Amino acid sequence: MKQIDVILTKSRSYPIFITDKDFSELGETIKNFTLGSDAFIITNANIHKLYADDLRKAFNRNGIQSHFYKIKDSEQSKSVTEYIKTVTKISSIDVKKKLFLVALGGGVVGDLCGFVAATYKRGIPYVQVPTTLLAQVDSSIGGKTAIDLPSGKNLIGAFFHPVLVYSNINLLKSLPIRQIKSGLAEVIKYGIILDPKLFEFLEKNQQKILNRDHDSLKYIISQSSRIKAYVVSVDEKETKGFRTILNFGHTIGHALETANKYSNLTHGEAITMGMVGACEIASELGLLRQSDLFRMTSLLQLIKLPEKALKIDLKAILDAFSRDKKFIHGKIRMVLPTRIGHVIVADDIPFKLIKKIIQKQVRIYNGN
Repeated sequence: MKQIDVILTKSRSYPIFITDKDFSELGETIKNFTLGSDAFIITNANIHKLYADDLRKAFNRNGIQSHFYKIKDSEQSKSVTEYIKTVTKISSIDVKKKLFLVALGGGVVGDLCGFVAATYKRGIPYVQVPTTLLAQVDSSIGGKTAIDLPSGKNLIGAFFHPVLVYSNINLLKSLPIRQIKSGLAEVIKYGIILDPKLFEFLEKNQQKILNRDHDSLKYIISQSSRIKAYVVSVDEKETKGFRTILNFGHTIGHALETANKYSNLTHGEAITMGMVGACEIASELGLLRQSDLFRMTSLLQLIKLPEKALKIDLKAILDAFSRDKKFIHGKIRMVLPTRIGHVIVADDIPFKLIKKIIQKQVRIYNGN
């Protein structure tokens, strides 16, 4: 296994393992961490069907009992209602047991599981086993856990890190191409904000990645994990301003998700639109050269957006945008690129410019 460490204070550091072995390796790894005798595994129906038997056998061989809990594979599962149902189920089996949690799934499963782990009994151990490219390169790393409110995404949350992240490349074989592209959006993000070499690799090897070439996937997962681990290690709770760069594309992207009621639009697709919007805003403000704008938007066009998912009311987008957590003292804060591999955090961006760019995007992507 390749190991990348998230370095934190007070012995809270943890490893990200990148591998292509079977679940026997995971069972042995968790046993060595002595987390407990019972695993409460949060997953969804499709992942349960594919991997539950193998994971249960691997855990049993290492003296760990498995308790599976299935949620719907949609952003709606990150709700207060689902959170209460989940902790209630955990409490019903948590009798004379040393319990830990496992997030076996994508970003929704990971966010809900992490928030449950952070709040149940004021914190219990949990393990991230991401099964999507997006989760392996981004959401499983960094300790941001959250659930949604109707008015906005991730408005109830906590910083709570897993004991370990186990990213298995083989789990991506069952992913539909739309989910591969969705995860690729976050990889492109890392290239734009910090890593020109990763960006160049994506330009040259995009088709290999879409075809699930093993070595290409291993490289982009490793590089993305290393970047995320570095940023989190430097600025764990976003108090120094550095971790803010990970929000590139997310200000507009989250508004699109909220306005669309988290349906028919993947996170990666929304963030793609958000990144294109941020690039165009940077260009309008004279911060980004046309040559870099062209390269960025050309690569992002790999993630083709479904037209039916983008018939979103402009007013709903702007309302959601105005409620975003990234408004600082009434001023609009966005991460804007200045060149490939470098971004800035810009405050007080004119709302008229943002409205113009969003209106243009929605019109273009709707084919009008």
